Amino acid sequence: EKSTDSSKTQESTMKQKKKKKQQQKKTKGDPKTGQEEESHTCCGCRFPLLFALLQLALGISVTVLGFLMAGISSSLLVRDTPYWAGIIVCVVSLVGFVMLCISYQPDEKTCVQFTVKLMYFLLSALGLVACILAVAFAAHHYLQMTKFTCDTILESCQCKVDTADPLGRTFVYQDAADCGSLTSMLNLYLLLQIALNLVTALVCLSACFVMWKHRYQVFYVGVRFYPLMATEGQQQNV
Repeated sequence: EKSTDSSKTQESTMKQKKKKKQQQKKTKGDPKTGQEEESHTCCGCRFPLLFALLQLALGISVTVLGFLMAGISSSLLVRDTPYWAGIIVCVVSLVGFVMLCISYQPDEKTCVQFTVKLMYFLLSALGLVACILAVAFAAHHYLQMTKFTCDTILESCQCKVDTADPLGRTFVYQDAADCGSLTSMLNLYLLLQIALNLVTALVCLSACFVMWKHRYQVFYVGVRFYPLMATEGQQQNV
């Protein structure tokens, strides 16, 4: 009985040693295993980095364009110069970059990771609402300007929708010596604001969708790149 027990233990130890050798050979010879381990630390695999970069670029563009519009005339309202929407989107992108720097833990095992993800989702939703409001204000102002009749009076541009109506509302643009150049530049800026804020709103909506899918459903965003002999279509969960 003792001999049989000793033989069994020797066989088990030999099997374990063989398994360890095989695993070491696989890790040394097969590059797939190393890529699988590195995939957990890949920033682009655990979060769509493209969304954060797009939000940063679009947010800066909207902010700069809003300040340029404010420089045309001092009488423009804050709603007509939506630099505030661009600032919100820039803050959202910075939160996304912070989330990239946090070590990956599946299923929100860390409180910091869950808090940053929730903050990014809420700020993306806020950026979406802000961009939609900016589009609405810019479109309303642009439609008004298409009906304006403007005259230059004392270094200010005074515009009316109906010049025959003496009680009609008069829109005054201060610090404007030439009404023609002001209206053309303002129309161009308003069209650019509409286009940029629409694209930014779509990006924020896509980011919210990705975060929601990652939290409640399976959503793949990271692609593993293997040699030609590897099977295609293998993807990793966020």
